[in-house]
Amino acid sequence: MEKIPNIGPLVMERTGLRRNQLAGEVAVVTGGAGNVGLGVARSLAWLGVKVVIADITPDFGRAAEDLINGESGPGMALFVETDVSSEASMKEMAKKAFDAFGKVDILINNAMIMSMGAPILKSTVEQLDKQYEVAARGTFLGIQLFVPPMVERRHGVVTYMTTAFRFPVGPSNYCAAKAAGTSIMMSLAAELGPVEKSGVSVFTFLPAGVGFPRSARPLPPDFPKNFKMPSMPGYDGNIPPEHAGAAMCYCISRAKELHGSGITIMQALRQMDWQFPRPETVPQFDFQRIDELVLSLIFGYMGAGFPDPKVPLVPIHRGSSAGLRQPPT
Repeated sequence: MEKIPNIGPLVMERTGLRRNQLAGEVAVVTGGAGNVGLGVARSLAWLGVKVVIADITPDFGRAAEDLINGESGPGMALFVETDVSSEASMKEMAKKAFDAFGKVDILINNAMIMSMGAPILKSTVEQLDKQYEVAARGTFLGIQLFVPPMVERRHGVVTYMTTAFRFPVGPSNYCAAKAAGTSIMMSLAAELGPVEKSGVSVFTFLPAGVGFPRSARPLPPDFPKNFKMPSMPGYDGNIPPEHAGAAMCYCISRAKELHGSGITIMQALRQMDWQFPRPETVPQFDFQRIDELVLSLIFGYMGAGFPDPKVPLVPIHRGSSAGLRQPPT
């Protein structure tokens, strides 16, 4: 059996959450056999959540199942070999999840193929198609399979590992596909309406700078050979997947409040008063939230725009006069 490289210790005690706090819940984590997905799956199991690891890599999947069952107890993890881009494979995974545990309360759409990332001018159509199949179709299929039963029971959390809107390093087709998946999630949140109505919370999570180069999967062929990821705020290097798992679990514990939001890992860590290895490098500010009307039209508000706009400009953040359907007075 393949050994998962560079497994670090869990840090869930630093979240303020209690061991087995979510006992009785069941989660599906796509791409849960390595890196960020495994960090989340292990952290959820620490909280008492039974975890279905839906991953396309059998050796890593079985190793992840053994690891979690060894850490959190027998029967806490179930690996199901899954191609999230295949409707038949996703349906089979869902059937096994329901047969094993009777329900799914938490869906974490994490699966993606970084190794097929490429710049726009160098990406093949096949690479782009596969990125969309995993990020957009996989997310769409997971939502359709697991959200209706959540709504029926008025209980559930759906989240998604998003990324940068544009990528300065190179794998821009990866970002394009992730943008589609993110849009699906934001639309789902709007369609479900308030959590009080559906019982289902929907948010996205941006785990920037986590885990690289800890994944055993290959890097994109066009990735710069001597590229060194800059240290993330608060860290001397990248953020360990176990820290990302803790941050995601904290967000899941507050999912009702975060419905319809996009959250960065840094926001979650600071919200927990995280003890950073290098606290002096953590920015002491953040950006204001985008007004709901502007959020729906965000693609029309990128960049500098017209240098000579013919109407007054107003702030676009929530809580201001932003999104006004009437001009400011």
